[in-house]
Amino acid sequence: MAPSISDLLVTDDLTILLGLIAGTVFLLRTFYRPQPLVHPILLGRQSEVAKVRNPGESAVYRNYGTGLMNRFPLRPHKDVQVLTDLVRSDMEAPRTLWDTKITNAALQDRVASFGTGLLRLADLQSQESNVLLLLNDCIEFLIADLALSSHSIPSMTLAAANLLSPVLDTHPPSAIITHAEFLPTLLELIYDAGEEGRHHTIVVVGEPSSRVMASVASKVKVLLWTDVEREGFKVPKIMTPLPKPSDVFSVSFFADNTGHVQGTQITHTNLTAGVAAIHALFPVSALLSSLDTIVSSHSLGGTYGRAVAYAAIFEGTSFSTTESSKLFRVDEGTVKQDVVDVLSAQLYSIPSATILFLKPTHLDALVDAILREAKKSFLLNAFAWRHKISGISEGFVSRDTLWDRLVYDAARANVIGEGAGTVRAVIVGGGLLPANLLTPARVALSCPIINTLTHPAVVGPVFALHALDLQDFSTVEEDSAKSFAPVGPPTVSIEVKLLGVDDSAVEDGADPSGTLVVRGPPVTKQLSGEELETPSGYVNIRTGESVSSGNGDDEDGWTNLGVKIRVLTNGAFRVVV
Repeated sequence: MAPSISDLLVTDDLTILLGLIAGTVFLLRTFYRPQPLVHPILLGRQSEVAKVRNPGESAVYRNYGTGLMNRFPLRPHKDVQVLTDLVRSDMEAPRTLWDTKITNAALQDRVASFGTGLLRLADLQSQESNVLLLLNDCIEFLIADLALSSHSIPSMTLAAANLLSPVLDTHPPSAIITHAEFLPTLLELIYDAGEEGRHHTIVVVGEPSSRVMASVASKVKVLLWTDVEREGFKVPKIMTPLPKPSDVFSVSFFADNTGHVQGTQITHTNLTAGVAAIHALFPVSALLSSLDTIVSSHSLGGTYGRAVAYAAIFEGTSFSTTESSKLFRVDEGTVKQDVVDVLSAQLYSIPSATILFLKPTHLDALVDAILREAKKSFLLNAFAWRHKISGISEGFVSRDTLWDRLVYDAARANVIGEGAGTVRAVIVGGGLLPANLLTPARVALSCPIINTLTHPAVVGPVFALHALDLQDFSTVEEDSAKSFAPVGPPTVSIEVKLLGVDDSAVEDGADPSGTLVVRGPPVTKQLSGEELETPSGYVNIRTGESVSSGNGDDEDGWTNLGVKIRVLTNGAFRVVV
């Protein structure tokens, strides 16, 4: 006889116990499963795409948060119009810039004093003179930059030390500001140039030796920084009409991929828009604040490094740079971009770093060192790695997990030291990040890793990965070791398109791929071909003129960056080779 339903439903204590265990495990997995830090829908459409495109070109892409019909953000705050407005009067708390603890009011006073002293002692003229900032990253760089811009005296900066000689040959400045230890090298270059009858004014930061001062020729006038600043304190401040946001306040020199010297003009709007783009890198729940400390490996001589520094000034954070960002050295040695370089910022009397702006080589060295430390806990590290990877695949990363307390906290502390527990975000730029490094970096540092694409002609990042986007597409590449990590959508102030696109492939559903051109407020005006073609093969510069922000290589304002890039399905971009 077939068993009845009641016979099939007969249970005993063991069946009930197993059922309770299964239910408990299900509930625990459901409620304790890590939730994504951002809704997946938001990561599926990171760029706003135009509905039409020209033959051989892609459509125009903008950041989804900006949209196609909205205006680009030009500044981080409505009251910021020019460079000096980034030093906010409403912030009274002091912060530390390198080794100097200073309030915004004191910084503004030093800027005004140095500007007045420079006009009086160096005989500079507003909109007529120009000054070469031959300084490594320091507070004097910022004071000089702010003072010159307030008096409409364009500054010139170099992205590399080997550009000094050609720039001095082709466009000698009205004055030069440099360090005392670099003065002998600078004097040698001036004497070798042999310009008959030309007088030079040099402002020196620090105390040059008596032997060097004795070697100064009569045609060279050397002023001490302290004397210039003291002169400005003693006399009434010189007031100059405020510059316009479209005025050029600086020219930045850099070498292109072929080694030729290029120059780009930076307006006040270029820089304030770049600061706004850096401000937008961080989610609303974790914005920059005066409690943060920013450490940057990018020199202030470049456009991106300067945008990072002024973002720190605007936000009221403490700020310093690493040893490798120093461009001008007496010795010919180079500083490796490794863990020691990252930790070199701790030599300054700043609080522990919370935000790191690093280069890919820095991140690679940092991650490798942390993971090697973690592997010393052989058994625990295997479980910790598996659980961290599982959380990241679900869109979740945190340093408050059990596995961080057991394994990775100690590994980070052994490598980074006291600042291991304070770093809350790492922004990678100034190079291409390998795709297979992104996920290990998230495991090792357990914080958002924001990959960016930068270019010397753009103030601030061109593209930036969403801070909470933990997707990893490296496995779909045929050779992930040779591919680069996605750089995210365009930043909030930039629109982009691609040239040289294969129309038939795009119509068949392939991802557009081509040469990157950009347009927007952070995009600087590069010097024209006529200005670049000099007998020596270098550049001539016109300073002090007013230009429209974002002017580029063609009449529509597009600037070709010469980068080969592909658009991914979700609106993020990836550099290809």
